[in-house]
Amino acid sequence: MNASDVDSLLAASPFAGLDAEFARLMERLSGSLNPTLRLAAALVSRRRSEGEVCLDLTRTAGRIVENDEGHRCRTPSFSEWISTLQSSPAVVGKPGARRPLILDGTRLYWHRYWDYEHRLAAMLSARASATSIEENDPGRIASLLAVLFPGAHTDAPDWQKVAAFLAFRNRLTVLLGGPGTGKTRTVSRALALLLALEGSDLRVSVTAPTGKAAARLKSAIRNAKRELAESVPAMAGLEDEVRTIHRLLRIHPETGVPRFDARNPLDADVLVVDEASMVDLALMTKLVAALPETSRLILIGDRDQLAAVEAGSVLGDLAPIGGGNRFSHGLCAEIFAATGVRVQEADPGASLLADRCVELQASHRFGEGSAIQRASRCVNAGDAQGALAVLGEVPTPDRDGDDAVWQTLPSRERLREALRSFVHTGFARLFQSTDPQGALEAMDQFRILTAIRSGPYGVEGMNQLIADLLRESGWIRGETWYAGRQVLVTANDPESGLFNGDLGVALPGPEGRLAVWFADPDGTPRRVSPTRLPPHETAFALTVHKSQG
Repeated sequence: MNASDVDSLLAASPFAGLDAEFARLMERLSGSLNPTLRLAAALVSRRRSEGEVCLDLTRTAGRIVENDEGHRCRTPSFSEWISTLQSSPAVVGKPGARRPLILDGTRLYWHRYWDYEHRLAAMLSARASATSIEENDPGRIASLLAVLFPGAHTDAPDWQKVAAFLAFRNRLTVLLGGPGTGKTRTVSRALALLLALEGSDLRVSVTAPTGKAAARLKSAIRNAKRELAESVPAMAGLEDEVRTIHRLLRIHPETGVPRFDARNPLDADVLVVDEASMVDLALMTKLVAALPETSRLILIGDRDQLAAVEAGSVLGDLAPIGGGNRFSHGLCAEIFAATGVRVQEADPGASLLADRCVELQASHRFGEGSAIQRASRCVNAGDAQGALAVLGEVPTPDRDGDDAVWQTLPSRERLREALRSFVHTGFARLFQSTDPQGALEAMDQFRILTAIRSGPYGVEGMNQLIADLLRESGWIRGETWYAGRQVLVTANDPESGLFNGDLGVALPGPEGRLAVWFADPDGTPRRVSPTRLPPHETAFALTVHKSQG
């Protein structure tokens, strides 16, 4: 490797710009021309942009790196790389040093991300080492759990009940589960258990990374309060306000500094974080630092869904490798006494986190034999051929839930005709609805999702094509605003109560004037004037990521 190879690599995307400038800065600060250091710094910066918090030198040493224009560069050997970095003390330091880059074993970090990771690991380890059980009647715990989770008609373990008990027992609980496994139902009943056992003055804060996720959880808590009003009267006092993490911490939009931190902690005995897979390392560190050490922390999410936009995958790192629901000998006994569920013991020497993580396994959204259930399991396992085989199966009447079918993507020229019947059938109920409630319900019954944003197969091209087809059919009359237009909010606007990811539909109000209708957490339609909407876009088609919040 020589300087010209590195120059050519960093001259084009994806390295040109921030990565290349950061690399040149590190080289200048080191005091000498050092292409090996410059390449390492550029790759650390690129890894951060790709969601990774560090550069693992063992995985990248001696490998070919290529830019978008085809320029290639081979990275140095592991020993050469380590030697060069250790010989650059002006910019590369050991763990704990105040240098722009930190070399921790075989991993190279930006200092800021090393500090976040180090602090968060220490805080979570301390929280995982403690429990919250003091003096409680085991019989009362068991009877409450029996009321909150009535007996299931199956021999499978009731992991929802186990999760609720762990949320009461532990100061750190990680609740994992795929779509439709009942994560929000479980946490709402876990809160009911806590309130019943510790009193209605228990201070509970509930948060989520996005406004849409917060609204979904708010609706679930309201439903749980109604359902459990008689069995757990203390639920009536549970605040159903769910804030985004930025609003909860009151993070300054320009400086990124939160009002609440370790010196000014949150007023909470319990903190519930929904969609935790979307919370990046920096934000999670700020959030946990602001929570009192004696408070409970409950993280909810799906390890296989919705990665954080910024660097770091905290939930994925906390989740047990190879699946969980295996606990220490002592905890297995506690779980059986409280829930009647016999669980498998973990291997000796298992991580302390094993007793803090539980994964819900039964999906209530898809049938066990459905194509989408089996295909998603293949995808999560990295079995591409298996997923394609499931999607390519010919549907049969006796199979449970033929809800996913593979179709070859048509050419650009044939895309319009291929979509025509889907569009007319799928959007018919929406355009035939004359009241907001019916239109909102119809909108939730049919979705066209894309993997990308730009191009003819992306959400931008698809929305234009769908609108053209609907206009041809006579259902759309108008250019910008018309009855039946689906709208996606793209920015948070607390004043209007609308958040990034909220979906609405345009319909005339009682007086005939066009309004955009959104569903409140309780399902009630709420009207907003088009002129009062925050930034938004047409949403007949959505990207997969936007559809999830």
